[in-house]
Amino acid sequence: MSRGPALGTPALSDPLSRERHRILHAVQDRLEDVAKTAVAVMRTEIPSYALQDERFIDDVRDQVLTHYRMQLAALAGGRDIAPEDLVFSRGAAMRRARAGFALEDWISAFRVGRQVLWDVLLDCAGTSAEAQQAALSLVTPLMRYVDFASTHAAQAYVEYQQHVVADADRERRDLLDQLLAGAAPARGPLFAAAQAYGIGPHSPMMAVVAVCVDDTRTGDLTSAEHGYATSASIGIAGPWAGRTLVVVRHGEVVAVPVVRTGMDVEDICSHFEAVQRRLAREGTMLSMGISTVAEGAGGLPRAYEEARAALDLVPGEGGVAALPRLSPFDYLALRADDLARQLVDPRVRALLEDDRRRGDTLAATVRAFAEADLNLRLAADRLRIHHNTAHYRLRRIEERTGRNPRRIADLLELLVALAIRDGAGEGGDHQ
Repeated sequence: MSRGPALGTPALSDPLSRERHRILHAVQDRLEDVAKTAVAVMRTEIPSYALQDERFIDDVRDQVLTHYRMQLAALAGGRDIAPEDLVFSRGAAMRRARAGFALEDWISAFRVGRQVLWDVLLDCAGTSAEAQQAALSLVTPLMRYVDFASTHAAQAYVEYQQHVVADADRERRDLLDQLLAGAAPARGPLFAAAQAYGIGPHSPMMAVVAVCVDDTRTGDLTSAEHGYATSASIGIAGPWAGRTLVVVRHGEVVAVPVVRTGMDVEDICSHFEAVQRRLAREGTMLSMGISTVAEGAGGLPRAYEEARAALDLVPGEGGVAALPRLSPFDYLALRADDLARQLVDPRVRALLEDDRRRGDTLAATVRAFAEADLNLRLAADRLRIHHNTAHYRLRRIEERTGRNPRRIADLLELLVALAIRDGAGEGGDHQ
């Protein structure tokens, strides 16, 4: 069985040994008050302890007193400390973890307890040379005890947190699996979890699917770090109140935001776009697909498939494809295959490629003309150019392509060619 640190009596002269025992007995007589002092200092120096009720404080005082008694007994009796001696401390560590205390606060409590005990030891020692030397002989074993006990408790603390995290991950995955089967839970723990995320049978929801496509820090796209970093970033509150269900599964991150009262779809799209950009600045490049709204759990499987399909619209270097921002026309153009691109007239394709190199002025004119319902003067005003310049650009397009933008069929063909070009990654904004 593994043993703890040796805290017994070192090789001391008889006078120093007597002084050492005198000091320990003096501290033992004051131990109740020492424990109370330590707890009072903890409440002063550790904000989370200051907020607790008397029941918690009594528990802390019992812990401190038990630690002090164990240290003094070991120091006086010359025995080692074994892990089984600290079972009581493991239980306390788990209680603190369960209550949501930070591990650094738990370790700070050990530091405070050690400092208070050391101050009392010095006070009980007095000022004689022999007493001071005897007190110094206690420094190393006391430090060893605190290091051993705090490490042992911290291990229990971390084990409990890992257990809680694993349980929470499992619960989220189970909830998502049930939602992707088209049903909201009606009872039990999953029902409570769904309520915590604002999810009900008829709640309007969306599906977001994210995958990592590049990492400038490690180059390792298979690392779970990407998924959990993305999960944590998505979980940060956006422009709405409440939590969002986020699950890492099968190499992707799936989020199910609820469209709450006072929100609109654009709020959600903007939030996830901001997440994607923030992670990109930090070195993790994601592709994200965002679905349309599912009116209730029954529509979520369809929304999930939409979000996965939207990923195909994102260029290889990453970005966001939000279906609510796309018109049917945009969607069909972005989904165009090689055959559709081949059907574009070579003269139109050549003009658009040349125009892109020159700043896309003709493409901007075509779009503005269409958005102005074929009102050339209005289109020119929106482009901030003279209407004669706009007229010249339309005539130039017709001369080079044989398509007259004033004719609906020809204008539509030009718009389709533009959308196919941009969807193929030859220009434009994919978000």
